[in-house]
Amino acid sequence: MVDIKWDELGFSYIKTPYRFIAHWKNGAWDEGELIEDNILHIHEGSPALHYGQQCFEGLKAYRRKDGQINLFRPDQNSQRMNRSARRLLMPMVPEELFLKGIHETVKANEAYVPPYGSGATLYLRPLLIGVGENIGVHPASEYIFLVFCTPVGAYFKGGLAPTNFIVSEYDRAAPQGTGAAKVGGNYAASLLPGAEAQERNFSDCIYLDPETHTKIEEVGSANFFGITAANEFITPKSPSILPSITKFSLLYLAENRLGMKVLEGDCPIADLNRFTEAGACGTAAVISPIGGIQYGDTFHVFYSETEVGPVTHRLYDELTGIQFGDIAAPPGWIQTVTP
Repeated sequence: MVDIKWDELGFSYIKTPYRFIAHWKNGAWDEGELIEDNILHIHEGSPALHYGQQCFEGLKAYRRKDGQINLFRPDQNSQRMNRSARRLLMPMVPEELFLKGIHETVKANEAYVPPYGSGATLYLRPLLIGVGENIGVHPASEYIFLVFCTPVGAYFKGGLAPTNFIVSEYDRAAPQGTGAAKVGGNYAASLLPGAEAQERNFSDCIYLDPETHTKIEEVGSANFFGITAANEFITPKSPSILPSITKFSLLYLAENRLGMKVLEGDCPIADLNRFTEAGACGTAAVISPIGGIQYGDTFHVFYSETEVGPVTHRLYDELTGIQFGDIAAPPGWIQTVTP
């Protein structure tokens, strides 16, 4: 029996017994295997350490009311990892191998999947790193694909509760850079502005587009969405934005389940009044309602700083209901982990 207070979990690392590892050498992947060691042993010349040749993913396993375990659209994580890999000249991880690693990791650590109703989930972190003997600026000769997991609670303290953000003067990514790839360098660049935001009692930053600094792109490590009085769900579109699986799921649900008009387009920072509600969305954040945004000397409040807007709440209930198996999912969205 795992001794964890599930309802007190934050978003932090807890060691679980097993992780899945596969190696790419001489142009091919091996079959991969489960291991117990949570320390990676890699060459000091590994390009992942020197030149940032690495990418990662994030997804969750959800305990259903009947005790079974759901995975939410893991095939989309596989596809996104391979898009990131192509951008960094790394070998593709075959979808079959990716899904094998996910399913085997969850099954091996089944006792760490939090119980239904606890509000907690099992977070899975697949990563792909360039390793091996190297010193020059060129792709690695070998690669490691790893999947580990840890039980987590809400990413932002308070769970589904409004939180405030501040517009950053820093850029999250360069035009035509790696903003659309899930690579560590993007997150390393966000640490300083994120820390400065938290020092001012904001949850994180709002990043504007790197070319004009006039349009919202991302909210810390999540995607932005806004809801208008005309029942529209609007989210930014840009080649610098990480394509969030949660965001695309919400676009579908808003249109097909809530009957909203959906749009990917510009979200000018000077035009916040068009939104009656706003939020951040992503695998870790799920949906985090935005109470207000500080932009220069102006603090703009959306629906409320203390209460969740009704449309945001409906979207959250629909999404999490699907993930935990309480609401029927669109075809292909759910995979069940079998013992």
